[in-house]
Amino acid sequence: MSHIGKTAVHCINPDCQRPYPQPWGSKFCTSCGEVLHLLDRYIPIAALGSGGFAQIYTVWDEVTQTEKVLKVLVEESPKALELFTQEAEVLVSLRHPGVPKVEADGNFQINLSNPKPRQLACLVMEKINGPTLAEILDNYPQGCPEAVVINWLIQALKILQELHKRQIIHRDIKPSNLMLRTPVSTALPNQGGIGWEQLVLIDFGGAKHVKMARLRQESSSTRLFSSGYSPPEQITGGNVGPEADFYALGRTIIELLTGTYPPDLEDPQTGVLQWRNRVNVNSQLADLLDEMVNENVRSRPASAAIILKRLTKITQPSSSSLSTNWQKFLTQVAHQWQVLLQGIEQSFGNFGKTIRKLVLWIFKTIYQIFTACLSTIWAMLLAGLGAGVGTIFGFILAYHTSLGVRIAEFISTQLPELAQNSQSLGGAEMLLFATAGLGTAFGITVSGCFAQRRRLFVTSSMGIISYAFSWLLWRVISANGDRGEGLVAAVAIGVFLLALSIGFRSHHIVYAVIGGFGAAMGFATLLLLEFPTTALQFSNSPTLSELSLPIAFFSSVGMFMSFWFSVSYYLIVPGLKLLGWR
Repeated sequence: MSHIGKTAVHCINPDCQRPYPQPWGSKFCTSCGEVLHLLDRYIPIAALGSGGFAQIYTVWDEVTQTEKVLKVLVEESPKALELFTQEAEVLVSLRHPGVPKVEADGNFQINLSNPKPRQLACLVMEKINGPTLAEILDNYPQGCPEAVVINWLIQALKILQELHKRQIIHRDIKPSNLMLRTPVSTALPNQGGIGWEQLVLIDFGGAKHVKMARLRQESSSTRLFSSGYSPPEQITGGNVGPEADFYALGRTIIELLTGTYPPDLEDPQTGVLQWRNRVNVNSQLADLLDEMVNENVRSRPASAAIILKRLTKITQPSSSSLSTNWQKFLTQVAHQWQVLLQGIEQSFGNFGKTIRKLVLWIFKTIYQIFTACLSTIWAMLLAGLGAGVGTIFGFILAYHTSLGVRIAEFISTQLPELAQNSQSLGGAEMLLFATAGLGTAFGITVSGCFAQRRRLFVTSSMGIISYAFSWLLWRVISANGDRGEGLVAAVAIGVFLLALSIGFRSHHIVYAVIGGFGAAMGFATLLLLEFPTTALQFSNSPTLSELSLPIAFFSSVGMFMSFWFSVSYYLIVPGLKLLGWR
């Protein structure tokens, strides 16, 4: 019988004065007289510890000749019995390798008489041999390898997918409730060996059946939560759905990556986890985890399938790009800077704490300014490049296909007062604006320099719409006045509308106002420096050589826009948050 051996039995009576050791083969406890051989099948042989309202034992199953786990309810309250019974029903109904197996007859009660008559609820389940992720994390104080954690995340999501399909919410996901079925050595397997450890979700004492159709109308009947992992709606006793499990799983994964307890990562003013600067992970994975731990339920992913689909895109190998190489460069710079900071900190080890903290603060501030400048330059380059490419693409469509003529015909039909000049000119201009907006939006989104969500389709579509609208505004204004003033107004409105669609984390109106006003003022400065207002006028049969001024115009707008987005991200928005505007 495994490594324990048939040497002694453990009495499960909570009031027994000497529960262990009892002679092997005894039917009754020599101390309290209670039954030892449960259902003539299960023999308790060792205490494993306690959890919640229950005591946990290793038992020997004489029918299957295997070790199993016995969970005994020692709390006598009706609510504890309700939760215990609920856990048993959930586990009996599930058949998944990521959930401990419980037979149909694994939930039973035994009668006790000493010191008073009572019934003891018992639950026998499969024994999972292996460590919890909390135990593994003890060996990795700086966080576990990203590839291994992603593997665990995928397995956990597949377990949740099965639970949620059965309308079961776990409500208590954390590292100590996730185990690896197969024992592992002190070192985690390398990436080539990932996949052989089966992740298992345990402790279904807080699990809850929900009716999805009535989820919004009914409040949670039982207020249970784990500090540091449970979402706000669960802590306050509100409605909980699958998103509550995603929140707890997201915080668990962040802890596994950083090695830091989630509350220790929270911003003291906003409560948002500040963890990205502690570990180098895939930026798309970081975005996904940030969405999972969003305090707003509706901002979290709606299902495990959606998260798994995004993880598939993240883990699929792809060719290197400029953005990827740029992120690697910044990572290397950050690593070298951290090494420098550590060396400086050691050098000042004999100085007073105040001097040491001051010096470190100065160097950290310089580093933050340096990285902010690099990110700003990168965003400006990509936005300018995207605008230039979009302009060239729009020029080809407008003047070398029939699309420009068709748009002009549509404009002349719907808005005849705007088509005072050549119809092809009006349609071509609008197409040029639209494609430049598409390229600008794409460039800003790909840069990822403002922690924005990478919603390429939404942002690119809005880039087309906002720039096309700005063209319309320009034609209306320039029909009654100066073309320069019209262009300044068009720039302000186009940037304002585009900014609203970029997935900034907060303060969208601030980014829109500052970006629109700043870009307009930047272009107004160019006009004062005698930038020609005829930049978008072409000959009757234009050639590519005439594109230099339009490219300069749209690229400069994109660069001005990115610059002022950066000013908002690094200066204005943090200042507003400091003043209390969340």
